[in-house]
Amino acid sequence: MSRTAQPAGGEAAHRDAHAADRRTRVTVLVALAANLVIAVAKTVGGLLAGSPALLSEAAHSVADSLNEVFLLAALRRSRRPADRRHPFGYGKERFFWSLLAAVGIFVMGGCFSFFQGVEALARDTEESFGGYVAGLIVLGVALLAEGASLLRALHQLRRHGVADGLRDPALRTVVAEDGTAVLGVILAFTGMALHMATGDVVWEASASLAIGTLLVYVAYRLGREARDQLIGEAADPEASGRIRALLRAQPEIDSVEALFTMKTGIDSLLVAARVDLVPGLDSERVEEVAVRIKRSIGHTVPEACQIFLDVTDRRAQEAVESPAATGERGGA
Repeated sequence: MSRTAQPAGGEAAHRDAHAADRRTRVTVLVALAANLVIAVAKTVGGLLAGSPALLSEAAHSVADSLNEVFLLAALRRSRRPADRRHPFGYGKERFFWSLLAAVGIFVMGGCFSFFQGVEALARDTEESFGGYVAGLIVLGVALLAEGASLLRALHQLRRHGVADGLRDPALRTVVAEDGTAVLGVILAFTGMALHMATGDVVWEASASLAIGTLLVYVAYRLGREARDQLIGEAADPEASGRIRALLRAQPEIDSVEALFTMKTGIDSLLVAARVDLVPGLDSERVEEVAVRIKRSIGHTVPEACQIFLDVTDRRAQEAVESPAATGERGGA
């Protein structure tokens, strides 16, 4: 099995990825600190006011806080080097913890919000609004804190480039959580204010149900994206097109029979190609060609950390059996 060295471009991409992880970690810690403080304030205010909308938002903040812990674990564990048990590395840990975060949003945030809304409609009793002023003040402070956390996440997203930033499930989850939190606070504030103005609990119950619907939708979208990546998502069409074009441009390749790609992390990619070589190449020449092609793919697509070539030249069996017929670059 032949192996080629990781090109300078791949090493630079690796350093950039670690720097991006450090910035993402700061963003997650900012969101965690904001959510912990807000969760306590919303819980106290919701219990004092007996407000279902405020308690729904408290559950939302608790869910977000737990999810940030998941995301911190993802950032730490996904960068572990490949080993014998996991030869393709631990990049998919990022997607696993993102899936758990989506489940946390659904169960702790969405379901509890629905429960609060339905219970408020069923109870339908006269309530004292003595604690509602304090609750509205809590929501105002929460809006400022959630907004600051969202601005931090959006700043990092712009720094990465929106398309590249959204590929990172940790950053994508923080942006989704903070955006949802801001909208949820606005819904809760509106529901509480209308409840106070009209005396009708249906406004606040409706706000809780709307918050629950919003959280379930966000959880579904985040969970679906994490699922796609966990079960083996292909590289984006642009990267696959560049690899296919490079293979077809090689004079020694007669045809590209198949090209398979799979994301093994946010910045790592597995590439496997089945190619038919032109007739007349001896085994030594086939090995040289395979090494050169794999090196070229690594320079063209730096995230391609494992590259395998399957030579299917039916008129040169020695090429099929050559050590260069399969191989990897930069993997275990």
